Amino acid sequence: MTHHDSQNNPEMQQCIQMCQECHSICLQTVTHCLHMGGMHAEAAHIVMLLDCAEICQTSANFMLRGSDLHAEICRACAVVCERCAEDCERMGDDADMQRCAQICRRCAESCQRMAAMTMAA
Repeated sequence: MTHHDSQNNPEMQQCIQMCQECHSICLQTVTHCLHMGGMHAEAAHIVMLLDCAEICQTSANFMLRGSDLHAEICRACAVVCERCAEDCERMGDDADMQRCAQICRRCAESCQRMAAMTMAA
């Protein structure tokens, strides 16, 4: 797949946007969690948010440059996003945490579709 192909693939464009949105929300949520303190600021939770932000950025970058390996990164990204969503949901009724979980889940679904599409091609 070339860079030109990635620009003309609406499913890939949507996945890139989801990854970029997830990257942003996870970084914003780190700040929120550090301000909240307590279980929100536990090291494992902060690391999960940062891991998710990082893999989302990497996944978007692989797709943007048309890397032949983007499906592998998308597959990994889906796993990390799903785990991050679960971790955020365990924080209770905190609206910011629920929003992060929702965006992580949407990103995971988009990345799973992207990985499956590429495997079928």
